[in-house]
Amino acid sequence: MPSPLSPAPFDVPFDGDLQDDLAFALSLADAADAASMRRFDAPDLDVSTKADASHVTEADLATERVIRELIEAQRPADGIFGEEFGITGDSARQWIIDPIDGTANYLKGIPMWSTLIALSIDGVPRVGVVSQPAIGRRWWAASGLGSWTNTSDGATRRISVSRVDRIAESSVSFQSIAQWREAGELDSLERLTSAVWRDRGYGDAWPYMLLAEGRLEFVAEFGVKEYDLAAHVPIVREAGGRFTSYRGEDSISDRSSLATNGILHQDYLDLLHPPAPTETS
Repeated sequence: MPSPLSPAPFDVPFDGDLQDDLAFALSLADAADAASMRRFDAPDLDVSTKADASHVTEADLATERVIRELIEAQRPADGIFGEEFGITGDSARQWIIDPIDGTANYLKGIPMWSTLIALSIDGVPRVGVVSQPAIGRRWWAASGLGSWTNTSDGATRRISVSRVDRIAESSVSFQSIAQWREAGELDSLERLTSAVWRDRGYGDAWPYMLLAEGRLEFVAEFGVKEYDLAAHVPIVREAGGRFTSYRGEDSISDRSSLATNGILHQDYLDLLHPPAPTETS
């Protein structure tokens, strides 16, 4: 049995029925939203610092517990990989969870944070839900079932990436200058932002959703874990985009990401990774 986190081509065909898994993932998001919103913007929110110097709140812990309890009760044979409580089980079916992606925003009362829920099967993220309850938005997808979002009137809408086919006309989200500096990629960031129409840092999960909706053409970041990325993969891919590591590999374990509208993916890779200059005599 392959490791649930082992690299596998994201375009491997899948002939199973994911309707029930997607419905279950959406029900997990409902429960997570109720748990996370209960303490959002609370003046007495308990916040502590983890060993890696990142913050964790009581809501991160409570929200992951709620999700885990439901999975353990209704999908007991499946594995779980959560940000706060690690890995349990060794099934080829693994639920990958980030209970609050954007904890720094959450603890500041800024509504741009999300719960990320994914189901990986044989190493490929097949189901993804991104829920942003503080702004009343949600996005979801499963292999073969398309990518969807909710509308302001409560209806659902299928989403797709843009058809922009020139880097000079593209809009990108690069997350933060500090990320690129720490990754040793400031020169690449300069080439990127000099070549595109518009560049911004929109935050954590939201830029990937903007990409899937056709509002951006590029999102990349560094220092990310599997639970930061897994839910985005099926949403971006089912919307017609492409999702790889920064180096172009089908992986969520590389600690980097590069999501595009697909049309420009190779062009962005060529821009970010130009061939080394050859020495001349």
